[in-house]
Amino acid sequence: MTHDDAPARKIDISVPHSARIWNYWLGGTDNYEVDRRAGDAYVKVYPQIVELARTGRLFLARAIHFLAGEAGVRQFLDIGTGLPTVDNTHEVAQRIAPDSHVVYVDNDPLVLAHARALLTSTPEGTTHYIDADLRDPDRLLERARGILDFSRPVALMLMGVMGHIVDDQEAQSIVGRLKDALVPGSYLALYDSTDTETSLNEAQSGYDDTGAVPYRLRRPEFVHRYFEGLEPVEPGIVPCSLWRPEVQPLEVVDHPTMCGVARKP
Repeated sequence: MTHDDAPARKIDISVPHSARIWNYWLGGTDNYEVDRRAGDAYVKVYPQIVELARTGRLFLARAIHFLAGEAGVRQFLDIGTGLPTVDNTHEVAQRIAPDSHVVYVDNDPLVLAHARALLTSTPEGTTHYIDADLRDPDRLLERARGILDFSRPVALMLMGVMGHIVDDQEAQSIVGRLKDALVPGSYLALYDSTDTETSLNEAQSGYDDTGAVPYRLRRPEFVHRYFEGLEPVEPGIVPCSLWRPEVQPLEVVDHPTMCGVARKP
């Protein structure tokens, strides 16, 4: 169990923060009044956001069930992990395969402050945390290579984070560079919200106007492009609630999301 000795950064509670708001929506307590106000304002415009957040979390668990189980992956690189809730990546993976090695990546000071809560592990496996920025994938990979064995398959997890890269070309470039670092037999597991519902777009626009870091909602076909060059596993690139719903009992709702798990050939 290790984490970076990165210099402490001040937690800004003057503006809402997406990781803390999602923590609030998921029933967590690691948030502030400014986050709860922003989260409640979002819900007034788009009440389904709470269920959407939970649906994304359930997809993460189902994806790991496939990766650690059927696919036999033992290394996980979870970028933009956010704040710990329940059934975090290492908990699900090591429950299925105790010898799983998990590296979390985030650059949020509050997440860093809670790193020790994340850093539990089975004796057979390992759990690490590195302080790095998705916008600098080369540096991120350099640090991850010091922990994971990139000559063996790795599951790259990008769960609801790519909208933080607001430039379209940069977003695709980052995912491409991360995929290039993976050997054949590795996987990409990714989900993101889409811009197909007017009320969700309005709620997101109102949130962006608060001064918080904006989040870019994109077309479903843009999310499909993240998986170019890979082989999607069944049922393909679909809304989150439609990806292997039989693994967990949940209501199948066509939320404005797209997700998938795909193998590098």
